[in-house]
Amino acid sequence: MSNGAMPLPTDSDRTEAPRHVAIIMDGNGRWAAARGLPRAEGHRRGVEALRKVVRAAGELGISYLTIFSFSSENWTRPASEIGDLFALLRRFIRNDLATLHSDGVRVRVIGERGGLESDITAMLTEAEELTRNNNRFTLVVAFNYGSRQEIAHAAQRLAQEVAAGKRDAASIDADTLGNYLDAPDVPDPDLIIRTSGEQRLSNFLMWQAAYSELVFVPIHWPDFDKAALEGAIKEYATRERRFGGLVAKTGS
Repeated sequence: MSNGAMPLPTDSDRTEAPRHVAIIMDGNGRWAAARGLPRAEGHRRGVEALRKVVRAAGELGISYLTIFSFSSENWTRPASEIGDLFALLRRFIRNDLATLHSDGVRVRVIGERGGLESDITAMLTEAEELTRNNNRFTLVVAFNYGSRQEIAHAAQRLAQEVAAGKRDAASIDADTLGNYLDAPDVPDPDLIIRTSGEQRLSNFLMWQAAYSELVFVPIHWPDFDKAALEGAIKEYATRERRFGGLVAKTGS
């Protein structure tokens, strides 16, 4: 997996847009509570924010955008809220997939699909198959996803190959394990953004985040927009990325 950057023009200067941005979309419920609205309305407004940010990422020259849409830990939420989230996913795919496809966006989905309702699984597969050959921009949807589970499943697959005599255990290194993750061809995120002020990864892309820059913004996800994304990118551009060395690497 590699890290890279693409030029991003701004009104006042030129900085560098990360090749891959990942976002933990946090704060829908708190946004709704602050306004005396039901949590479902916060999630609905969060989908509207997602549409804006996907469009903005393409405009800014970002090649990969990964969004944490449903965590494997979210199953502990009330059944009614899970139902609302799934209804929004269904609506998003039905209403937005054609637009994403016509805009040249490739959709990738990472996470566990076993146990999901059959129509959800079919929609996720349809989104991937329809957009498979698009190459303008890649939207990676982390759905029913947990990083520890992803790493454990990669280790299980490698262990099975060793047990079957197909692989020597001594040959397994970090690159080998990385190739058994959910989307090994997607470069590691250069920048991970979390909204709503929380400062943790919450089991999101922990392997891939080894050298990611982390930016935490105080605003709730429904209020996150292109200007907020540009602000996070400007913060990213001020960082010196040494990747464990002494010489900073910029624009790599």
